[in-house]
Amino acid sequence: MITGIRQRIAGHNKKLRLVAYTFCIGFFAVCSSAGAQAGKIFRIGVLDARTAASIGVRLQVFWQEVRKLGWIEGKNISIEYRFAEEKTDRLPELAAELVHLKVDLIVVTGTIAALTAKRATTTVPILFTGSTDPVGVGLVTSLARPEANVTGVSGLGAELNTKRLEVLKDAVPKLARVGLIRTPGNNTAQDLQLKELRAAALVLKLNLEEIDAQPNSKSLQGAFQSAKQKLVNAIILIGPVYFAERKRIVELAVEYRLPAIYPQKEFVDEDGLMYYGIDSTDLLRRAAVYVDKLLKGAKPGDLPVQQATKFEFIINLKAAKQIGLTIPNRVLERANKVIK
Repeated sequence: MITGIRQRIAGHNKKLRLVAYTFCIGFFAVCSSAGAQAGKIFRIGVLDARTAASIGVRLQVFWQEVRKLGWIEGKNISIEYRFAEEKTDRLPELAAELVHLKVDLIVVTGTIAALTAKRATTTVPILFTGSTDPVGVGLVTSLARPEANVTGVSGLGAELNTKRLEVLKDAVPKLARVGLIRTPGNNTAQDLQLKELRAAALVLKLNLEEIDAQPNSKSLQGAFQSAKQKLVNAIILIGPVYFAERKRIVELAVEYRLPAIYPQKEFVDEDGLMYYGIDSTDLLRRAAVYVDKLLKGAKPGDLPVQQATKFEFIINLKAAKQIGLTIPNRVLERANKVIK
């Protein structure tokens, strides 16, 4: 009997040694794999239609959020920048360069750059930021299941433009005619926004004067002159292309004494009158989380497109005083921030 017990104990110990051995082999393999992954420097491509200077502030915020997740340039990531310098016809060539460099991820800002990147590759993961209607323009098949190699964060441009028009009507007494500054030519994302704005203007009983302007000082000067000739009472802009000229646009709004509501918060930082839109820092933070997931092996098609959930309404009373505008208290009370 004792001999039988000893044999069972010996057999049990042998099984334990085999399990332990198997675990050690597996653990060593995992550790080796993790070590190799940790030693890799991932290459990230950045594609943007604008200039580096014009979006430097936002890029700085974005990379700060990426660093918080442990991704540090020169340590485990390298970054390849490609800026089209406001020449969108250069985007296909720049996208092809990034693909040729075998980057592990392409980060794009805006709809045009995102569509260009999508045409350039079906294998490299693409993360877009700021596209206003990714399903409508054909970037993804659905928000919940983007499929293919594209995902990102959306800024809800069409809906926000409608809200900006409502805010303008509340803030500017007896508002009847609004100058809408837009870029000329065919632009799918802009066309979708125009459709929403025209419908909203009818509901709000506002006349919408559509004025074309290229994103340069001379063209913008002409646009404001045209707005004044058309007797508009306020200005609204659409599209990210005017971001680089935000300081000049704010100066023109003061020069022509026209209230304006802007599509990016940085216009108010340049003493612009009003901003209503997404909390851009929150959206960039969420985009950074997707960088982390994608570099760790997640498939873009499995990551739902995230939409903005936090919004800001900022009023600059110094700018209002410059153009002789008194903003009603009921509007001031709705603002998240009032600059005095």
